[in-house]
Amino acid sequence: MSTAPTAASCTPSTSPSAGPLAGIRVVELGGIGPGPFAGMLLADQGAEVIRVDRPAEAGTASKHPILHRGRRSVALDLKDPAGVEAVRAVVDSADALIEGFRPGVAERLGLGPEACLARNPKLVYGRMTGWGQDGPLAQAPGHDINYIAVAGALGALGAADENPPVPLNLFGDMGGGGMLLALGITTALVSAARTGKGQVVDAAMTDGTAVQLSLIHGLLAVDRWEDARGVNLFDGGAPFYRTYRTSDGGFMAVGSVEPQFYAVLRDVLGLGDDPLFAEQHHRAAWPAMGERLAEIFAGRTREEWTKVFDGTQSCVTPVYGLTEAATHPHNVARGTYYTDNGLLQPAPAPRFQGTPAATPSPAPMVGAHTREVLEEVGLDVSAIDALAPKG
Repeated sequence: MSTAPTAASCTPSTSPSAGPLAGIRVVELGGIGPGPFAGMLLADQGAEVIRVDRPAEAGTASKHPILHRGRRSVALDLKDPAGVEAVRAVVDSADALIEGFRPGVAERLGLGPEACLARNPKLVYGRMTGWGQDGPLAQAPGHDINYIAVAGALGALGAADENPPVPLNLFGDMGGGGMLLALGITTALVSAARTGKGQVVDAAMTDGTAVQLSLIHGLLAVDRWEDARGVNLFDGGAPFYRTYRTSDGGFMAVGSVEPQFYAVLRDVLGLGDDPLFAEQHHRAAWPAMGERLAEIFAGRTREEWTKVFDGTQSCVTPVYGLTEAATHPHNVARGTYYTDNGLLQPAPAPRFQGTPAATPSPAPMVGAHTREVLEEVGLDVSAIDALAPKG
């Protein structure tokens, strides 16, 4: 697959108002990680997202050029009463707000949900935290690894005889955080459209991580999962659902779970008559099966194994790195990744046939739209000029 074509461009629409959320205005109060990811998801689908940045960074390029795409940026000091009042004016015009401070900080700034909803009753107020708005750890610091540890996900990852691995920040920050918040905000927007009343969305990464474990908890409840690492069907315990190193240091991902795919795996590897592999779910044989498969895969390069399994209906695929994945023919054909001004990035997802998303605009310079936005929401020129020296 090394000669695959390059990443495609995002194709559906170039209109800045395209997408199913066109006409929705969202205010994003700074933040890092999951909050901006939620803002990106909403902006990708057509929402107008206005990010409130720090004045000290005004005029600089975004430090997160993909997470901050599709936005406008205003630079306002949230510790200055005049800056807070300007933010309130922008929030008054919004359908939703995203904030990712520790519980109580937004209230102390005068931008908490009670104050904002009093002025804009239809506002959907989205709160993004690790631990949630209440509970013993609500005020404790933490990161993705801590949230998924306490929620139970980290303890389920990795081999039985090794420490739990440090995963990418997908369980907590992205899936259990930003994506959960985006779902919460869009759900609450539907409710607000029907009832005329906004509400607070409390999105906690611990909660979101726990929800993602629903299938595993279901299997545990019916005795199809052990509460231990590396001994189960989807945690690397099964020899037919794990990765194997190839002779060139690459890896192949084997996901031959269903019996028909397992049968193809055996046939392709010449194991159809091997008694060790006769019973797929004979767990006592799994360690020996895994060792044998490791020996086999170590005998060829990743490229060679890719060609061997291509078109075999076996659920065996090569393992790609970040940039290499964008060149895979399937990802190219679907436009899963695209390049904008040399910056490789994922295209908006999911896809809507009736209201396709536009190609996201690049992340703006910090504060590039301060005057423009404040004029739109009705601040007079003198008030805007007074804020100018501060950002």
